[in-house]
Amino acid sequence: LGTYNPLLPKDSEDRVKMNIERIQYWLDQGAQPTDRIARMLEAAGVREKATRNNPKKGTPGKKAQERAEERAAKAAEVSEESAE
Repeated sequence: LGTYNPLLPKDSEDRVKMNIERIQYWLDQGAQPTDRIARMLEAAGVREKATRNNPKKGTPGKKAQERAEERAAKAAEVSEESAE
């Protein structure tokens, strides 16, 4: 179906070689490309660009959440002490 050589420069024509007709045939037969290959096919214009959704990307990690909770607790203590 093609070759990929990541060692070549990005602008090299030999970096990615695809047999578009065969790729389209297998996609029509129901083949599912991997995420990386799907992106290459999108860049080549073989497939439409799929919308991607990563809902976890914007959420802080576990340690960051713990630190935020600690800061909120300290801020609450300080505000209670200053209110007295």
